[in-house]
Amino acid sequence: MTGVALVTGGNRGIGLATAQALGSAGFTSVVGSRAGVAVGALPAVTLDVTSTASVDTAFEQVEAEHGPVDVLVANAGITRDGLIMRMPDADITDVLETNLVGAIRCARRASRGMIRARRGRIIFVSSVVWALGSAGQVNYAAAKAGLVGAARSLARELGPRGVTVNVVAPGFVDTDMTAVLGQERTDEILRQVPLARLAQPAEIARVIAFLASDDAAYITGAVIPVDG
Repeated sequence: MTGVALVTGGNRGIGLATAQALGSAGFTSVVGSRAGVAVGALPAVTLDVTSTASVDTAFEQVEAEHGPVDVLVANAGITRDGLIMRMPDADITDVLETNLVGAIRCARRASRGMIRARRGRIIFVSSVVWALGSAGQVNYAAAKAGLVGAARSLARELGPRGVTVNVVAPGFVDTDMTAVLGQERTDEILRQVPLARLAQPAEIARVIAFLASDDAAYITGAVIPVDG
């Protein structure tokens, strides 16, 4: 399968590695980010997943310049960590709005063209914390768990139209998001990882690229952990 792939939050980390991997696999790979700045040879669009108007405009631009979106990778996400008794409303709503509602909003817009074409791939980037939980990340874990329910529901809804919907659940990855943890916390995490190291973004990206490929045509509603 080739065509047009749109990666939200595609300007760094897992998103950028994914956009590059999909480009190498033959897709026209478009980076969606709030800055809307092209990264290397990858085309870009301005896309704020918390705004329906921004999502619609971004998809319209991609469709006009490159063609219908065949693969959506909903990767955009933020963290606002803290203990629940001191977590302000904004930290709850911002994380849910970006990580969960934003992904659903993008999937809703992508599904229009995919249903018409009777083919497509929607891939949500979750996290292992969806199942494990994580103290200080109630908002983040709830959002990432919500992606699993959303994907499995969409898999049933869109499957008859030839569209697959899957979830990749990375463990701890060497990105800007984990760089702020500090060495002591990183060491504590690594003691729980059998492979005893952080993942590289490209290792997550290759699994996402597999789900976008023809080899994954009969996989839908799956949650694939990439957690070492």
